[in-house]
Amino acid sequence: MITALHDLPPGIIGFEAQGTLHAEDYRDVVLPALEHAAAEGDVRFLIMVTSFDGMTAGALWEDLRMGLEHLQAWKRIALVTDVEWMRQASALFGWMTPGELRTFDVDQRAEAVAWLGG
Repeated sequence: MITALHDLPPGIIGFEAQGTLHAEDYRDVVLPALEHAAAEGDVRFLIMVTSFDGMTAGALWEDLRMGLEHLQAWKRIALVTDVEWMRQASALFGWMTPGELRTFDVDQRAEAVAWLGG
């Protein structure tokens, strides 16, 4: 499930992901905000992962498609998580993401937001 975060400064979009992610999460929650941000300029994206049980094949496809369709708009991505394997995966594969990626601990959420805004 993905839910929008509404307490972020203008110019930053953010979401909390937990449990199992589905294609509808991307199409109904993330994509509208992403398209709006891309139309306004740079995409500064916060994703907070508190628990992760996997993602459906449809969710994986939507994730890849959204990244590619707006490839030039991505500016910064902040992954905020204490899920250790995600931190390690972002260190290994972060170079493949569009824009600049940084990983923050959950208790560093304010720093992540400040970095995104910079």
